[in-house]
Amino acid sequence: YRLAQGSSDNNGLFDIIYWLGRVAMEEVQSQRDRKITFSSTLRERIGHHIHGAQWASDVKGFVLENNLWERPLHIISANLHSVMNCLFAPSALKHTLGEDKKIEDIARELSLPENAHLNQEVREFALQNGMFYLADRAGTNIHVQIFDTAMLPLPLLSPELPINHNIIEQEKPVLLVMDYAFGEQAFEIMDELLKPYKTGGQSQKLNVQSISVMGKAGILVGHKGDLMLPTAHIFEGTADNYPFVNELTSEDFQDDGIPIYEGALVTVMGTSLQNSDILAYFKSSSWNVIGLEMEGAHLQKAIQAASMIRKSIDDKVKLRYAYYASDNPLLTGSTLASGGLGTTGVKPTYLITMKFLKKILG
Repeated sequence: YRLAQGSSDNNGLFDIIYWLGRVAMEEVQSQRDRKITFSSTLRERIGHHIHGAQWASDVKGFVLENNLWERPLHIISANLHSVMNCLFAPSALKHTLGEDKKIEDIARELSLPENAHLNQEVREFALQNGMFYLADRAGTNIHVQIFDTAMLPLPLLSPELPINHNIIEQEKPVLLVMDYAFGEQAFEIMDELLKPYKTGGQSQKLNVQSISVMGKAGILVGHKGDLMLPTAHIFEGTADNYPFVNELTSEDFQDDGIPIYEGALVTVMGTSLQNSDILAYFKSSSWNVIGLEMEGAHLQKAIQAASMIRKSIDDKVKLRYAYYASDNPLLTGSTLASGGLGTTGVKPTYLITMKFLKKILG
């Protein structure tokens, strides 16, 4: 009765079933093969990550081949200069810039366009003292640095670095620094990286001890250059939320002269979709949102799946998230695509990097 009553509109499920049957009959009768294609959206939803899988396989293959697999691994999602410069720039440039120059001041010098040759000196020194560089071959545009701390020239490291030499000598941790992923790509990259590595008929799990994430975010409660320490990531446009324990707290930064804010961050779907009314609601409502960015919820979704459901990494893995404010969109109307901080971003970037290294190696 329902079918007859709405006969003019019955072109949904019944239409699909009819054509599935008809195409199947034509295949048999005409000896034609069927071609099935899947949209990129569907492949993403079901976890079919072509580029991310190849990228992760290259990274994990390198770790295994260089006998670093059993070592404690600390993943850092950040830029590809601050960790390297903190560890090696003072030693590499001591004859050029002087032995007493602080890491932050060295970083400001290295950020100047006319000092590109100094950056190359630091990179060459790092490659000779425990850093490995893995250029992307999978089309992700995410390059990787791997630091074997057992090869670090400990006597030459800056006294500013809060490093416990006993930890390095006994545990020999490995740092895996990966360049920033963009938006939903962050889930694909982290999801694939944390999966066990299958080789020779065996499946091996990475010894992941911590995951640290540094990023740039729009702030809703402060100003450009301030720091945000998230306690949860919230997906814009959905009810999905990912609370977690951030090992970094405001107490870690209390003597550093930069305003610190703790609370939830909202992961926006795109810079062009930012809406001041929605942002004001997130700020003033019980969501307690302090800022917005584009990767946090994607990363945390992958981490929680790996640690709590798949059990491919320890469920007690330590998490550290820290963001520096690029702007306050409620005050200026700017979006996350408004550009970089220039030299203003040097202090928060290197401050966060030093806190990461202290938690890992201190």
